[in-house]
Amino acid sequence: MKYLTTIGLEVHVQLKTRSKMFCGCAVEYGAPTNTHTCPTCLGLPGALPVMNGHALELTALTGLMLGCGIAPVCKFDRKNYFYPDMPKNYQISQYDLPICLDGAVPLHDLAYPKDAQKSIATPDKKVGLVRIHLEEDVAKSFHYDTSTGIDFNRAGTPLMEIVTQPEIGSPEEAFAFLTSLRQILLYGGVSDADMEKGQMRCDCNVSVRPEGQVEFGEKIEIKNMNTVSGVRKALAYEITRQTEELEAGRKLAQETRRWDDASGQTFLMRTKENAHDYRYFPDPDLMPVKTDGLVASARAAMPELPAQKRARFVADYGVSPYDAAVLADDQELSAYFETAARAGAAKPKNVANWVLNDLLSALGGAGKTIGDCPLPPAALVELVGLIDAGKISGKQGKEVFAEMFASGKPAAAIVKEKGMEQLSDTGALETLVDQVIAANPKPVADFKAGNPAPLNFLKGQVMKLSKGQANPVVTSEILQRKLAEG
Repeated sequence: MKYLTTIGLEVHVQLKTRSKMFCGCAVEYGAPTNTHTCPTCLGLPGALPVMNGHALELTALTGLMLGCGIAPVCKFDRKNYFYPDMPKNYQISQYDLPICLDGAVPLHDLAYPKDAQKSIATPDKKVGLVRIHLEEDVAKSFHYDTSTGIDFNRAGTPLMEIVTQPEIGSPEEAFAFLTSLRQILLYGGVSDADMEKGQMRCDCNVSVRPEGQVEFGEKIEIKNMNTVSGVRKALAYEITRQTEELEAGRKLAQETRRWDDASGQTFLMRTKENAHDYRYFPDPDLMPVKTDGLVASARAAMPELPAQKRARFVADYGVSPYDAAVLADDQELSAYFETAARAGAAKPKNVANWVLNDLLSALGGAGKTIGDCPLPPAALVELVGLIDAGKISGKQGKEVFAEMFASGKPAAAIVKEKGMEQLSDTGALETLVDQVIAANPKPVADFKAGNPAPLNFLKGQVMKLSKGQANPVVTSEILQRKLAEG
């Protein structure tokens, strides 16, 4: 029997603000334990929350980037539950009037895992969203052998929850969704979205059902995933586990599980009832928010999105869709390329080839990123210009590039020092060609008899006479013309 997979994600994203959601404490990853706290984020009696306007603006910007509708009025509610990492015993969140509704995240080919990019089930798919709401993050727990410690630095950090429709059909699509979403968040500057730092976390809801069954299967939640590759592996394992349970005739129950990366398995945390009694009610200390001003600020801050940049690179610079996608994947890389392309490059596509092949390879070998690249864009443009103008060959260009990367010297200076500049003067080349033709009657006769092979030999002889400086393209043209004339 075939089974269908249905996946929905709940993605928590910390916003890039300087202070917390409802107090003035600093947001700083890696600060000493419990040093950024106050009566408000510690939930002490009498402390009152004050909204972080920048967090609201960033959430509205996220909504616009993802095509959401922005509610004219949103409000904050108290979500009541007891956890040791929530000092007030309730979380300030949004319930029935969230700030963003609907929208979608477009999946592009390079967002998929590399081993899945040639077998994408639904190209150009968009995964719909249910909502984006704004809330405060909880503290961080540290579990020891006989005790648990809590760091309240994170408590109160502005946190978006992005909830998808149950429209993801495979672990690979989930991987692509998170990759695409993270790229958009980075483009908008709304979050650093570093999963290893907990700035982007994910709960996965997954169910399987026999093909032909309309109703979804029992929803199993995998809690607190913190790597994109981990999400893919956990979902793949869980889909197999659920399918095997159904094949064995056993029923699945709604439950919450955790992923153990070391063993490559999910484990039961708790069974989950169909509904929680969070006793939501409007927070009496916070007024509803009219969003028209937020939307205006967000529209003014709208960036060029990745899909727009990919299309523009193809249209403006003549690069392939694949190259445009690789360039647009990293903002610093795309900025480097565009600076080079605008710095007088006659053929931006050739610059793109050098950036994507030679430059990235050299950076990787040196353990550097594009942010600390030793070659400014104009230096690379100068090198590509020398090659395009026929002053040096492509092979010589690679030698020059290696020295440029190591020493920082300009391309023209290296070419001059090494005496590399190609001989492209037609008069001088014609003299050399005449000498080679006169000195090699047999290869010349063979070529004229219809054998094309001697042409490369004759060209090699011209290169030898010129000590490797003859322009091979011009040399070939002159040789063929003179042989045809003779």
